[in-house]
Amino acid sequence: MNTSTSEVIISHIRKPDMEIQTNEEHQLGVAKLAESFAAEFGMGECGRLLGLLHDKGKEQKEWQKYIQGVTGYNKEYSHVKNGPNHAYVGAIIAQKQYPHIAPLIAQPIAGHHRGLYDYIDYIEETKQEIPKDVSIDEAILFQLPQLPKLEKYDLHHLVRMLFSCLVDSDSLDTESFMTPEQSCLRGSQKSMPKLLKMLEKHLQKLKEKADETEVNKIRNYVQAQCVSQSQGGVGFYSLTVPTGGGKTLSSVIWALHHAIKNGLHRIIIAIPYTSIIVQTAATLKLIFGENNVLEHHSNVNPEEVKNEELRERLQLATENWNYPIIVTTNVQLFESLFSNKRSDCRKLHNIAKSVIILDEVQTLPMDFYKPITNTLDTLNRVFGTSILFTTASQPILCGRIEGANPKESFDAIHTIHEIIPPEVRLYEKLRRVKLQFIEEPCSYDEIVEMLSKHRIVLCIVNTRRDAKEIFDRLPQDGIRLHLSRMMCPAHISATIEQLKEILKTNDQPIRVVATQLIEAGVDIDFPVVFRQEAGLDSILQAAGRCNREGKYGLSTTYVYSLNKEHTLPPGFITQTNNARIAMGKNHDWFSPEAMTSYFRQLHSRIDSFDKKQIAKLLYKPACEFEQAAHQFQLIDDQTIPVIINWNDSINFYHQLITQGPSYSLMKKLGKYSVNVRRRNFKELQSIGAVEEPYENIYAIINPIFYQPTTGLTLNNQWLEETLIQ
Repeated sequence: MNTSTSEVIISHIRKPDMEIQTNEEHQLGVAKLAESFAAEFGMGECGRLLGLLHDKGKEQKEWQKYIQGVTGYNKEYSHVKNGPNHAYVGAIIAQKQYPHIAPLIAQPIAGHHRGLYDYIDYIEETKQEIPKDVSIDEAILFQLPQLPKLEKYDLHHLVRMLFSCLVDSDSLDTESFMTPEQSCLRGSQKSMPKLLKMLEKHLQKLKEKADETEVNKIRNYVQAQCVSQSQGGVGFYSLTVPTGGGKTLSSVIWALHHAIKNGLHRIIIAIPYTSIIVQTAATLKLIFGENNVLEHHSNVNPEEVKNEELRERLQLATENWNYPIIVTTNVQLFESLFSNKRSDCRKLHNIAKSVIILDEVQTLPMDFYKPITNTLDTLNRVFGTSILFTTASQPILCGRIEGANPKESFDAIHTIHEIIPPEVRLYEKLRRVKLQFIEEPCSYDEIVEMLSKHRIVLCIVNTRRDAKEIFDRLPQDGIRLHLSRMMCPAHISATIEQLKEILKTNDQPIRVVATQLIEAGVDIDFPVVFRQEAGLDSILQAAGRCNREGKYGLSTTYVYSLNKEHTLPPGFITQTNNARIAMGKNHDWFSPEAMTSYFRQLHSRIDSFDKKQIAKLLYKPACEFEQAAHQFQLIDDQTIPVIINWNDSINFYHQLITQGPSYSLMKKLGKYSVNVRRRNFKELQSIGAVEEPYENIYAIINPIFYQPTTGLTLNNQWLEETLIQ
């Protein structure tokens, strides 16, 4: 375009042909997209206004000089290296013209580059005057709709959703102009009805091959019930199915039928553990194809996708979740919903009018129960999202949640529709295990003696230290395997695959000692399981690894304590164990009634369901977006990742030394890293075991520190694992 720059306001200049996108073109393009996004939750006019105002500040003459100089379009301005802030200008115009809803419009505009502000910083930013060289176009002054009735915890999400509409629209329109070849790679996935046909075809094949067992009959019943109960309106639903009842596939059956019935656009599956994510994503990709399933979590390495175009499509989709099926982590989902950053929030508007499946919902952190349940309520009421809770151990999420401090009690979700009628009592029909509590405290040697009486047995403990102590004492006959987070992810995965193969043959003794990492998402089947004392939900998860397919009649999961060696580590695991003990002994431990009793006991031990005081930061008109984002961290990680020496890791480490860090290489090395507690890290540093080839990248390459059976060792300095692994 050879238009004189005196005649146009420039928004972007594309090299090498120096093509201009005018500011008017860009703002109209963003307005159109943002209007369509925000219309999904009834605020299309607000979305349009955001687009029309967001880059008004680019009209400043100094900004025009900057864009021409920095791109080389006009050599006269090559000395201008920094442009003036332009985001605040549209925000001030919004404040002046629309004072009754100013935060909804002005906050997203003010933060559309740097992120949403804390309120006092937002006020400071918008105290400035509108530059004289910026015009106020009367054409953009139009009547906005009345706001819906909002709860006090809705407002911050509404601001953040509109922010999401703006920043995604801004990015997409800019991408369409600057890199049109990349823009063309977005979209074009299957619709919900087409995905349902693919699923039905897969299910038909499974039924043709499946044996007519009682377990399979129950799985078929659960699937049929999911179909029949999918036709309700947008709301909260629960699929409470004992381990082995096929709830993962059934939940997707329900979600697809429900999405089609209610015009919902995508299915988002949030899972607490990466082990379950990998397994679930692999199953869904097998059914729907890789081009319809987006796996979004920290362990994904894009290079593992061989098709270059598909790889780029998937990477682009992680930016805004414009994909039919997303499999992600609880951390990614909820921390994004409380983030103030442009990159995190960009995908949020695509959560509106979707189905969210929260798998293993009992693992939601109690410290954040209030902001999480309030958020789910907002997603449902304000943004038209249906939520499905799936678990074998249904927590209390409905009604009044009461803790140790009466002032901290709060109202959670109003109504949850259970897909499987309680009177069906699936837990009785799928009963394959009984719990037996060993009354007397045990020592390591006594537990090993009990394990040695069983040819095939799994022992689950609470800490990495206990795992190694028991493993080292096991008899040498047969096969011994150890699983804990002292092993790197690649080592854990290889050991689990080895375990699955050995269990298929079943021709020699095998004894496995593991931390809680094996309790969920690992499809294994032992005739006998031992579980160190813990909360009832964890014990039942462990029991789910016992007699999974019902091949052994009625098997036993033994629950023991190691109080002869030490008490439980302080913190949440002790709270959960005490809650179970306080229930007394006369329970059918697998019943929903027992689980409800357990969670009531657990809640009574919780001082706060909003430990980081998110409500004080956000449940008000003057929202503190940045502070809240900093405080809302689901995992309080006090560890440091360290690259270790196992299998191929040394080759990747040499690449790091010679070529420097890259995104792809660090993803590979992440599979060969162990998270070390800070105190142990300092001990390792003090003896010279730790290398630091680049700033904040650490490695322990000496092979004496990494054992092929138990992973990282600290020469008699044990790492306690107080978080549930």
